[in-house]
Amino acid sequence: MLDDSNKPFFKWFVGGKTNIVYNCLDRHAETSRRNKLALMWEGEKGEFRSFSYFALRRETCRFANVLRSLGVQKGDRVTLYMGRIPELVIGMLACARIGAIHSVVYGGFTVEALHERLEDSHSKVLIVADGAYQRGKIVPLKSIADEALQRAASVESVLVVKRTGEPVNMESGRDMWYHELMVLPIAGNACHIEQMDAEDPLFILYTSGTTGKPKAILHTHGGFMVGTYTTLKYVFDIHDEDRYWCAADPGWITGHSYIVYGPLLNGATSFMYEGAPTYPYPNRWWQMVEKYGINILYTAPTAIRGLMRYGENWPNRHDLSSLRLLGSVGEPINPEAWKWYHRVIGKGRCPIMDTWWQTETGMFMITPMPCVALKPGSGTRPFPGVVMDILNEEGKPVAANEEGFLVIKEPWPAMIRTIYKDPERYVQQYWTKYPGVYMTGDSARRDEDGYYWVIGRVDDVLKVSGYRLGTAEIESALVSHPAVAEAAAIGLPHDVKGNAIHTYVILKTGIEKSDKLVDELRAHVAHEMGPIAKPDSIVFVESLPKTRSGKIMRRVLKARALGQEPKDLSTLEE
Repeated sequence: MLDDSNKPFFKWFVGGKTNIVYNCLDRHAETSRRNKLALMWEGEKGEFRSFSYFALRRETCRFANVLRSLGVQKGDRVTLYMGRIPELVIGMLACARIGAIHSVVYGGFTVEALHERLEDSHSKVLIVADGAYQRGKIVPLKSIADEALQRAASVESVLVVKRTGEPVNMESGRDMWYHELMVLPIAGNACHIEQMDAEDPLFILYTSGTTGKPKAILHTHGGFMVGTYTTLKYVFDIHDEDRYWCAADPGWITGHSYIVYGPLLNGATSFMYEGAPTYPYPNRWWQMVEKYGINILYTAPTAIRGLMRYGENWPNRHDLSSLRLLGSVGEPINPEAWKWYHRVIGKGRCPIMDTWWQTETGMFMITPMPCVALKPGSGTRPFPGVVMDILNEEGKPVAANEEGFLVIKEPWPAMIRTIYKDPERYVQQYWTKYPGVYMTGDSARRDEDGYYWVIGRVDDVLKVSGYRLGTAEIESALVSHPAVAEAAAIGLPHDVKGNAIHTYVILKTGIEKSDKLVDELRAHVAHEMGPIAKPDSIVFVESLPKTRSGKIMRRVLKARALGQEPKDLSTLEE
């Protein structure tokens, strides 16, 4: 099963022949599941569309035939740049069906970010929407793409999905309408599926590094399929009658693994929503949970904290009794948000599957299952078969409740295979600190019960007067104050302490800023964590810089505070 003859370039299921799309669509469409809903979608303006497994396979086949007619072959790269619409899912599946490698770029990235990804991947085709709806406004995706394409020489064809109907520039000989191509005779309902080796590339997905340009993480058909199917099945206890909603975006790994591939592999009914959680009102999510009878909701702590700001009345207007499991992803969830999510949304009866994993891991790595006893703020233990540890600087396991570097000690099926076109960076980034051991870049501690508590990125761990303090712990202390909705902490150089703690705070609606409140919050953190953690400064802000996956970009705050230019901003939400 595992070929470790060329460490750390591990291979899984070598010689196995498959195609992930066969297991996502064909095997269901040829059984009694053919008429079961595979995908339900609501647009920001309230439109509804749905696809059975039979219909989703038909649309995927038609679009795969269109791509083949444009000369797309096995191994070619195709970039997708859209909002959260069904055509994004269809496009990803169509690429994989014919053996092309998809590269999804979030619909909201800058011109430079899109251009950089098109150039790095040498994409042959770009699939773009005319625009995307976000909080009632239109994001002009096609015009952003046009600017990026002026410098992207490899792109031969641009396929444009009509979403908003706003007028767009269509360059003759290059740009074609998706809806026009999909009704041509070339787009037949049947499409031969490309047989792939288990180790053939499925997709590349760009993730920011702490330094330098974004890394193109490469995943394969076989291992990614096994990892996402197994973890979703056992962590979220998927049943045939469930309606499952992962409220992420297909433009980042949670969307790839647990909106598109994982649910389809399991034959699940997956729900997707186009817009923002609070548009037009803060009950939009709860309204849809009630309307569609959602059983499982999987989202990010940043969304939970954002919704907490509006209080309990909004969710309490709705019948949330269909929910039986909740999930958390993207960053460590602070206990205060966990308790609110459990009590207000889950009504005290829905276990929270708090998952830790990465773009690079492809699948859940530390996670409970519904049968596991939970502790607010801990992802509990590694998923069965995953071997992890917490090491000190010398590479020795730390004692209980000591912080250290979170590592993965054995290969796993859905693991990153390499950084596309940069194998040296892959080895350097993940495998050099402790030879033969995968370095996650996160710090963590393990309690006396063996439960893991992920603290945050190693570069988000501050040393203050010789003490190691996690930014996430300081932020949790701030958020546990009744006035605070969200917080970010950074360390700035200090002559005496090494680092001084600077924090940024978003207050709950209706709370007034004041010097008195600053003093109260500083005292509160000192009370929660000890005087060493008392922030040197607290700045009240309206928003925080975040990635699309909801992680606070502390390096952006740090660069601004130091008067420096932040490096790569391609994953910045706004």
